Amino acid sequence: MDNEQTVKQTVRHKKAENREQGQTSGLAWWQLSLIGIGSIIGAGFFLGTSLSIKTAGPAILIDYLFAGITAFFVFSALAEMTVMDPVTGSFRTYAKKAFGNSIGFISGWMYWLAGVLIISSEAVALATFTQFWFPHIPLWIFTVIYIVIAFGINLLGVKNFGKIESIFAIVKLSTLIIFIIFGALLLTHVISPHSVSLNEKSVFKHFVPTGIKGMWSALIFVFFSFGGIEVIGIASSELKNKKDVPKAGIGMLIALVSVYILSIYFALYMVTWNKIDESQSPFVTALASFNLPYMDSIFNIIIISAAFSTMVGALFSVTNILISLAEDGAAPKSLATKNHRGIAVRSLYLTGFAVAASLIFSFILPGKLYEYITTAAGVMLILNWTIILSSQIKLRPNYKQNGATFKMAGFPFTSYMGIAFILVAVSGAMLHATQRMGVLISLGLIIIIGFTYQIIFRSKHIPQKN
Repeated sequence: MDNEQTVKQTVRHKKAENREQGQTSGLAWWQLSLIGIGSIIGAGFFLGTSLSIKTAGPAILIDYLFAGITAFFVFSALAEMTVMDPVTGSFRTYAKKAFGNSIGFISGWMYWLAGVLIISSEAVALATFTQFWFPHIPLWIFTVIYIVIAFGINLLGVKNFGKIESIFAIVKLSTLIIFIIFGALLLTHVISPHSVSLNEKSVFKHFVPTGIKGMWSALIFVFFSFGGIEVIGIASSELKNKKDVPKAGIGMLIALVSVYILSIYFALYMVTWNKIDESQSPFVTALASFNLPYMDSIFNIIIISAAFSTMVGALFSVTNILISLAEDGAAPKSLATKNHRGIAVRSLYLTGFAVAASLIFSFILPGKLYEYITTAAGVMLILNWTIILSSQIKLRPNYKQNGATFKMAGFPFTSYMGIAFILVAVSGAMLHATQRMGVLISLGLIIIIGFTYQIIFRSKHIPQKN
């Protein structure tokens, strides 16, 4: 009996020690990296890259490097705050600590609203891709099926969610890596198909065919390819060791930038940039001349897995942000209540109702208008990056006295540079009609969120937590 008591005390002390060191029984750092990759590489990259290439030509490679550097600055700022001050709510909690309740409110609801719109747009995309095989089945049926499955995965709990997202991330990464290897074998003439005329003059012959204006206007599309890196901060609360956040994020970004740039380079090596069709994946266009069997169906499956995992990851992120808002009194308190599996079912259901409403609008609104709204969702995600960087600039002095385990390199220059890069990308969107409307709508939605805060909390006070 004494031995049993001793064991129990030892276990309790070990758990307490782990909590003090930031350790939990949650995710490993590589799982968090894969969750980030799964949440970021979506159908937008596999399909939307065609529009980016048509806009900027081969110079899109520079845009991806530019966006990758910016994403690294944003992640570094978020990682520093997460390691130095691990809190639930991630970036919106840091915004609140840095600038007060109103900015924390705006940041959180911006992210939640953008996430809801992205989830609904991914669901519609998934249904559209699935109709490739079943053209006579109504679109809404596939949409409902994918939404139900995504909610089911999130109801399984964080461990099962992490495993499933990791599998999807591996599928997407493996696909791009296989494509890169295939391109490398062509480049080194290990494979020399006689029936295919490769871009032997090199991708770099006419590197900037549309000029600086083309590169600038395409930049916002490229930034969208990195949208969702905030999930690293949000899901970091589930890490076994909070000090592994930098490792997880750096691993994720190195993988993303590498596969993005290399895969696009080899696509441009296989086919001239001006022959890429905006309505088709550049990778399908690049491989089409090789007459590979079942290529359309294979890539359709890959795009479906990409869109689905992005949707599942976004659902996880926005639900957790809603929990944080509820805990701070910026949303109904009941939304923070969790079941025995640690899932805030009410937050998940509320998000589900919002997604359902968004889907209804997607079917009844004119296509162009809904396109503007979904573009605005992406712009809001990118604009939220400026809040992350600004929060880190404001909060950094509070961390100086602590024994830092991770600090953003080059501070404050890299923080300000990141904000400048984001503003350059967003301003470039004003050169394109659809993107311009997306920017204006996003600014309008942010103003509405700000007014909502003033109306609801004019006579109330959200407690400031430190």
